[in-house]
Amino acid sequence: MRFNTRLIHDAQPPDPLTGAVNPPIYLSSTFRQAAPNRNQGYVYGRTGNPTRAVLEAALAALESGRAGLAFSSGLGALTTLLEQFPTGSRIVAGDDLYGGTWRLLDHHRRQFGVRPEFVDLGSSEVVERVLEEPADLVYLETPSNPLLKLVDIASVARRAHQAGAVVVVDNTFATPALQRPIELGADIVLHSTTKYLGGHSDIIGGALVLKQRAAARRFAWLQNAVGAVPSPFDSYLVLRGLRTLGVRMRAHEESARAVAAALARHPKVRRVHYPGLASHPQHALARRQMAGYGGIVSFDLRGGRANALRFLRRLRVFTLAESLGGVESLVDHPATMTHASVPEADRIAHGVTDGLIRLSCGIEDPADLVDDVRVALRGA
Repeated sequence: MRFNTRLIHDAQPPDPLTGAVNPPIYLSSTFRQAAPNRNQGYVYGRTGNPTRAVLEAALAALESGRAGLAFSSGLGALTTLLEQFPTGSRIVAGDDLYGGTWRLLDHHRRQFGVRPEFVDLGSSEVVERVLEEPADLVYLETPSNPLLKLVDIASVARRAHQAGAVVVVDNTFATPALQRPIELGADIVLHSTTKYLGGHSDIIGGALVLKQRAAARRFAWLQNAVGAVPSPFDSYLVLRGLRTLGVRMRAHEESARAVAAALARHPKVRRVHYPGLASHPQHALARRQMAGYGGIVSFDLRGGRANALRFLRRLRVFTLAESLGGVESLVDHPATMTHASVPEADRIAHGVTDGLIRLSCGIEDPADLVDDVRVALRGA
């Protein structure tokens, strides 16, 4: 079956007991046992839940993995992932990451003695140099947050495996509708299901999808031990979101393309970051690696922070809020919002300037989004 059909049918059969076409929401926190350790596959809600199990199977199928694990947030998924890496572990990560990811990696450096290094994984020369030494984990976002940098997953995965590293790709921006990292050589895919997979700004969730079933058993043990699991209702809401992911991603991209093109022509905009633009330095990689360019656009506004704040105040359709990937359009000022935890010198050195704006283009009429941006730029 083709992908959009699989979004609705993969690992989501009608309920065998009642024929319900939507998976039932099992709210029970515990399950009857016929005798000690004799049960029907479920014992306690943290360890496993039937609604969550349907979500995990669907995510695994859509990302071409052998197993999926759902979590209470994307950072809950990352925290559980990092439990695999003891003191002294060398972690090579991209230099453009979600601020919460940077914060957690830095916390593990200070608290637990892991060794994160933040480098430009989009440069083959840098990748070759940093992976001359053994590494335990190579962690990347592609497209990255907030600068929309791309990483050649297949190339980096080959080199990382030679260095002995596990390769983890945060696929939140692209989703499996546009990019499937395991098919390109990654070992684990991470998602904030809060974003495009949920798609309606009404849940918080995360996920890991694993290439190897043996690794999945270890991670399932950690999922239970750490306990950062989603509720049955949140699991159901992500499943609901999956069913419309294909059509939503097409609409998000239509909006983002229109907004990016308008920004690229505006004299008050210094630079637009969107892989769908031919001017993007990795546009050719995006065409080769992805099935579309996504719904996130970021841009550098001339005039710095003061001008950025004037622009934000004049928007009427875009809502100033953290998060992204919902049906409504959101705008974020990374320097003071999502990336405020990154030290200013590091943030600016990596291109997250005070004039940077990140737009999550929703599924409203693209012309209304373009008009909103143009009006706000006139007042900036």
